[in-house]
Amino acid sequence: MIALHRLLTHFVLVSAALTVLFPGHLFTSVDGLPREEQPQDPQLEGFQLIHRFPEVISFGEGEKLTFSIQYGLIYAGDATLEVRNIAVIDSVKMYHIISIARTNRAFDLIFKVRDRVESFMDYDNLFSLRFEKHLREGKFRRDEQVTFDQRQHLAIYEDREVPIPPNTHDFLTALYYVRTLPIDVGQAISMANHTGGKNYPIYIKVLRRERVKVPAGKFDCIVVEPVLQTTSIFEHKGKLTIWLTDDTVKMPVLMRSKVVIGAFEAVLKEYVLSSENHRILPPKGIPGDGE
Repeated sequence: MIALHRLLTHFVLVSAALTVLFPGHLFTSVDGLPREEQPQDPQLEGFQLIHRFPEVISFGEGEKLTFSIQYGLIYAGDATLEVRNIAVIDSVKMYHIISIARTNRAFDLIFKVRDRVESFMDYDNLFSLRFEKHLREGKFRRDEQVTFDQRQHLAIYEDREVPIPPNTHDFLTALYYVRTLPIDVGQAISMANHTGGKNYPIYIKVLRRERVKVPAGKFDCIVVEPVLQTTSIFEHKGKLTIWLTDDTVKMPVLMRSKVVIGAFEAVLKEYVLSSENHRILPPKGIPGDGE
């Protein structure tokens, strides 16, 4: 029960897609991107640490992905990822991204979840501008909002300000940012992330290519595994594996979190892609890529 609750919570924060907890160390940044010449985490051994700039932005207003949360044959609830609209706040254009997770009626009797997380992602620079979460999990209630001042490099909460690296992401914008990057097997992509008042480097390991079948259809995928370098955010330490379509859309179709016995999964069952044309961005130099 606790494991399922954590998977639902992780999904809502997209830490179901971007959070695997390992001990680590701080890093510096080059040209606004996280960088280490020699990554020390043994989980990155055998992977080429590189830095990528966005290439194709395939998501847009109207995209909505609906997932079934399952443990084996047990269906526990649904979760959605949606680009609700293109918002303009203080003359700044941004993607308004919403994630919702909820248990089904049967599971409500055991542990009721009604979580909602929203992120506002800069339309041109693709970093986070605002992040808020509204958690309703059993008797637990929590509401939090943070504004990202990317010019002053501050995460601004109601009661404090926290320095952040350039081009910092929250969990939702991190997932959508990865979808814009050209990636290949054997690479590890790095980026800056801020959550819960703290900064953490994220590495996305690109493991392999694989064809998978889910309720939404059959898809050729590229399989990735997130590594978040921190001492602890959640107690959950299981590996999280994500299947993204192996194309310019890079739509997540399957997320699997291993536990002691078996695995929990977020399985794509329905999707609506944006009718907006893909934005193809001009190529940029890639620092430290060695290419």
